Amino acid sequence: MRALKITAIGFVTGLFNGLFGSGGGMIVVPAMSMILGIEEHDAHATALSIILPLTIVSIFIYAKSGIVDWQLTWKVALGGVSGGYIGARLLHVVPADTLRKIFAVFMIIAAVRMIF
Repeated sequence: MRALKITAIGFVTGLFNGLFGSGGGMIVVPAMSMILGIEEHDAHATALSIILPLTIVSIFIYAKSGIVDWQLTWKVALGGVSGGYIGARLLHVVPADTLRKIFAVFMIIAAVRMIF
């Protein structure tokens, strides 16, 4: 049963990642925490390793379609790498309940922006 849950979480995460050009973390983190009972910090850290291969597959398909703005990609990626480093270092410092609340706020903001 657990293997089926893990496979379903992976499928839905991949589907969202492919459809929305990422965003799989909004699916996989809560799913691992709520459905699999994985601790919050572990879920966030594991999500990154799950999303990387999904993103590589998606970017290959998007690039092949010619819809990637590479000039913008490199500029944003530079900031993303430094932000990712700092965020990963802070993950161990931020308490799990605070991390969950910060993540929820970002999800709510994203949802509101998408609605309007």
